[in-house]
Amino acid sequence: MSSAEARGKVLGLSGGQPDGSAEILLKAALRAAAEAGAEVELVRLGELRLDYADPGLGEEDDGEWLFERLLACDGLIVSTPIITRSVAPVVKVAIDRLLGPNADAAFVEAIVAARREGRDPVVPMRADERVLRPRVAGLIAVGGSLTDNWKSLALPTLHSFAFSMHIAVADQVVFAGAGSPKSIVLDADGPARAAAVGLAVGEQLGVAFEEVEYRGAPGLCPMCHLNALEVRGRQVECVTCGARGELAAEPSLTWTDLTTSVISMEEKRNHFAEVLQTAKAHGSRREEIEAAAAPYADWDPSVSPNASTS
Repeated sequence: MSSAEARGKVLGLSGGQPDGSAEILLKAALRAAAEAGAEVELVRLGELRLDYADPGLGEEDDGEWLFERLLACDGLIVSTPIITRSVAPVVKVAIDRLLGPNADAAFVEAIVAARREGRDPVVPMRADERVLRPRVAGLIAVGGSLTDNWKSLALPTLHSFAFSMHIAVADQVVFAGAGSPKSIVLDADGPARAAAVGLAVGEQLGVAFEEVEYRGAPGLCPMCHLNALEVRGRQVECVTCGARGELAAEPSLTWTDLTTSVISMEEKRNHFAEVLQTAKAHGSRREEIEAAAAPYADWDPSVSPNASTS
């Protein structure tokens, strides 16, 4: 399908190694989006030059190039390996480099309205009206650990890619057990689940925020659909998005196992033992992993500042 015939464009951002587990899942998602009628492209964040502290690098910084691709897309899929319970460093840098007031829908909405009415927008910042286009997102994170406590900060962090620009998250998923390169292919349901993320995005391009159907696993929070909550007496606040609620009765909490905390040496040692066990299991299946990963390497919709179709 040509770009002229496509229903819209889906931008895939890879925070992992080329052809690694995170990128394999991203490609599975992008393929599904393409089959739904979208034009797709993949950007490897690790190949870009991004400086979140000082974006004034001129031609040496790829932040403006990446921001233009974000503004041009109708759908966004981000896939990252899980590092230290959160996302890859290049993903954090991209969030800090791209998002904030310049990409905040409320800021841009107010400034654009003021300029149209001939009023002083007051806030001296760039405001690109393309920020206000409807967009839909899918979020993917993949880690090696089998236990949830080593993956719990990944999706909350990835939501930082969506909320500033008022992008509706249609699906999100965390994968476990992929502790060696490309080993997500050993998960029989992994690529198919990632494809469901791509389909949720590709089928809803151009849909208004309020009308996007969330297709992921239900969570306690009705806004971000995650379960990371902070409790203060009876008051509850979602750590990811800030939604607030109230418990029906005064909560009572009994801590049953402090050794599972990643702060404890016992949990760190258990995690290390799990990593070794996973590496040993995957080592004996390396040829199988490489063979299953090969088709993903052969399909390459990637673009870069130095070689893209713009």
